[in-house]
Amino acid sequence: MALTNDHTVKAFDEDLNRLRGLISEMGGRAEQALLQAMTALGKGDLDLAAQVVRDDRKIDALEAEVEQLTVQTIALRAPMADDLREMIAALKIVSVVERIGDYAKNIAKRVALMDQTRSIEAIPVLMSMSNIVAELVHDALDSFAARDAELAVRVTARDKNVDDFYNSIFRTLVTFMMENPKYISESAHLLFVAKNLERMGDHATNIAEMVYYVVTGEHMEERERGETPEESAAAEKEQG
Repeated sequence: MALTNDHTVKAFDEDLNRLRGLISEMGGRAEQALLQAMTALGKGDLDLAAQVVRDDRKIDALEAEVEQLTVQTIALRAPMADDLREMIAALKIVSVVERIGDYAKNIAKRVALMDQTRSIEAIPVLMSMSNIVAELVHDALDSFAARDAELAVRVTARDKNVDDFYNSIFRTLVTFMMENPKYISESAHLLFVAKNLERMGDHATNIAEMVYYVVTGEHMEERERGETPEESAAAEKEQG
């Protein structure tokens, strides 16, 4: 009986390690997709943008593999308590990582539509914003691999930097469009990119919150969020 239990524990540990490895690979690919999409945007590199779109299929394939392994492991090993929490979190995390990959793909698809925008002031700020987002995604996934609740907390705190970047870019581009009507279409594309980056930051925070729950068994305290530019504009319109 003891030998059977030892075998079951060893088999579960092997499945869990494989699962963590797949999520790490998936996260690395999503992070790379983000950086490549922004490089393609900054340089107007259509070939690199097309590569990001093609490579997204691998992220989708990894998501399917993780889902299959997780369901199989839960069914065969019947994990309990902490282990079960981690398996459930893995299912949620890969769904979030897949969305991050989709956002990177969406940015890459915009490159061909933005030939006139590389001189617009917001471009360098967008590049800086994307670097912070990539770091958040990387650290959120590191916190999962290391079961590091403190790192997860630091990730959620740093998401405010992404929000601040988005608010600044939003105002810059709106002002630019008002002063340069011929660039309204191109600026709208850049607003789309900024919103995608902001959503990636939110998803990194979601991963970190899941990790915190897995490690501690408790939900992270909800952080205060400032008003978005869209919410401010809506409020001003209602008051007017």
